[in-house]
Amino acid sequence: MDEQQYKVLKALNEATNRMDINMFAKKVNLNPNEAIQQIQQLAREGFLQKVGSGYGITAKGKTALKTLTHVPNEMGFEFYFALDQPADLTADNLEEFYMVVKQINVGSLEFHLYRGDFESWLKEAIKDSELAYNFGTLKATSLKGEELREELLKTLDSKYCIQELL
Repeated sequence: MDEQQYKVLKALNEATNRMDINMFAKKVNLNPNEAIQQIQQLAREGFLQKVGSGYGITAKGKTALKTLTHVPNEMGFEFYFALDQPADLTADNLEEFYMVVKQINVGSLEFHLYRGDFESWLKEAIKDSELAYNFGTLKATSLKGEELREELLKTLDSKYCIQELL
């Protein structure tokens, strides 16, 4: 999903009243034809569905919003390799988190998982206790290396279908 689609989806989610296409287009900084095209594309991709004469956000759309919405700067997840060894990588939403998990040295993943850092961030910053719990259960598997990375990615994808958004 690109930035413009995210902006349209977010605006539709935040709308409290019905508004005509001109008002909506102005809200998302598009002309009416561009706004209609974006809405139709989001509907084709399953993020929106036709509801009467308008559109409503689907479960897939709500999941995408949750995945792409940034946490406040001070709540971003800062990756480390070990104590006092920052990796200089921060994730401010679940999509960024997924991308870092895909690429960072597996030692960092082991460090954070077995300390409970991922669980804490998912529960406190992302507000997803279920995903935090699922990450916590991975500790009991004692996975290491690429197997751990694969399970972390699979756990994220099973709830948020992040791979589909990329």
